[in-house]
Amino acid sequence: MSAIDLIRARAPDFAPKVGLILGSGLSGFADTLDDGVAISYADLPGFPETGVAGHAGRLLLGSVSGMPVAVMQGRTHYYESGQAGGMKIPVRTLAALGVECMIITNAAGSVNPGTGPGSIMLVSDHINFTGVSPLFGEPDSARFVDLCGAYDQNLRAMFHKAAAAAGIDLDDGVYMWFCGPNFETPAEIRAANILGADAVGMSTVPEVILARHAGLKVAALSVITNLAAGLSDTPLSHAQTMAAADRASQALQILLTGFLARYQGQIR
Repeated sequence: MSAIDLIRARAPDFAPKVGLILGSGLSGFADTLDDGVAISYADLPGFPETGVAGHAGRLLLGSVSGMPVAVMQGRTHYYESGQAGGMKIPVRTLAALGVECMIITNAAGSVNPGTGPGSIMLVSDHINFTGVSPLFGEPDSARFVDLCGAYDQNLRAMFHKAAAAAGIDLDDGVYMWFCGPNFETPAEIRAANILGADAVGMSTVPEVILARHAGLKVAALSVITNLAAGLSDTPLSHAQTMAAADRASQALQILLTGFLARYQGQIR
């Protein structure tokens, strides 16, 4: 049985409109779902094993603010297997379920000393510093995906309205994808700054490429968990990432809930 068949068997007639991928330490949003059905990635063929703390490895189907959503608690990363396409089946499964837009979250380091831990950045564009793509090996011309406007302007406008209504500061910025798992060097962060990055991280870009390949609209949010290498005396660690993400999770939940209410109103 395929992943899509199993999901339809567990949640008959469920038709999510929005898919969400929750990053390190940000999976608490899934607890806000109404009438949620939880399915372990281990039960879904082709879904990844999540080997990073803060990634629960579950697909949840339910509703938020009346909006049916499919929420992925966790992702696999390029650094776990050396395969950039590890999220290919999950993203395509959500598209097959009827998802029309994908909201992707991550924990990231700030390249700007003025944007510290606890801030939330709405991604306006990205820089792929790894040189790899999840579309390597795709067999037809659809692999040549146009990434101009990859981060949908209308979705971003809804996030800004939700942030303003909740009194949450939300800046736009460029996210740079490093392959990890080691943190960046101070020299690499200086290069990122010169190239125009505002935040750095080890995820998100593969899912964005896969979602655009599937014809989905995309928005992405970076929860700033630390100042990047060379900008602070605090040693970088995943524990630091988790702690800061936990502190920012309430603001992120408010922002996501406000966005979903607006998105629901738009499609009615």
